[in-house]
Amino acid sequence: MIAPLNPILVQQAVEAALLEDLGRAGDLTTQATIPADAEARAIIAARKPGVIAGLDLARAAFHRLDERVRFEAVVEDGSRVAPGDVVARIHGPARAILTAERVALNFLGRLSGVATATSVFADAVAHTRAKVADTRKTTPGLRVFEKYAVRCGGGSNHRFGLDDAVLIKDNHIAVAGGIAPALRAAKAGVGHLVKIEIEVDTLAQLDEVLAEGADVVLLDNMTPDQLREAVRRIEGRMIAEASGNVSPATVAAIAESGVDLISTGWITHSSPVLDLGLDIEIG
Repeated sequence: MIAPLNPILVQQAVEAALLEDLGRAGDLTTQATIPADAEARAIIAARKPGVIAGLDLARAAFHRLDERVRFEAVVEDGSRVAPGDVVARIHGPARAILTAERVALNFLGRLSGVATATSVFADAVAHTRAKVADTRKTTPGLRVFEKYAVRCGGGSNHRFGLDDAVLIKDNHIAVAGGIAPALRAAKAGVGHLVKIEIEVDTLAQLDEVLAEGADVVLLDNMTPDQLREAVRRIEGRMIAEASGNVSPATVAAIAESGVDLISTGWITHSSPVLDLGLDIEIG
């Protein structure tokens, strides 16, 4: 079961998006053309196949403008849909439905796009032990929602921010004076509950990490053969995470090397929006 989004974060994001769209004067078009007492029925339907994520945000967009709007989700977040499938039915004051439409679809389409992209990777590695994970390469202000969408698509979350865990990258290693000094400083500087991960580019660097110890090692831009050798050397002593050059075409071979995790920023920073549309039902 996918843990639900924090409703406070949902409300904050929806209010910010509506304020951006409504500006100072509000929805001029709807106010000028739609009577205040008009009612409407609408559906949100998929126009492309994909995985749905973000229904709570869509619902909140309509309710924020008018609590009388009824939003009935026909599917759940994490559901796979085909073109033409109805995702939600909406009924209530027409002005609120028309004004909230774009904000609702922006959230729903963006997050469903992330979930859909994640599902492509997750499906490709389903025959292995590996899990697909996201990165911090997310849209500013939308990280918590995009990482939620990754879970909806069958992926796992990496750290949410810089305060979640220690991840020693190549630039940290360079400034700290090497792998051993960086690891020793990290272990001395954080609490016992904080995980420590370090990035390596070569098998020689991996041997240094194995000598010092860490919770996770990030195997960056290695070939499947190098990854297999890295997994053999690690022998389960720490989590093996692969990253770099990860695509739908390469992810299966990476997973088959035996790594535990495959992290990729593509599923959040380059996933296409899922095409969803809102149509008013006439009659």
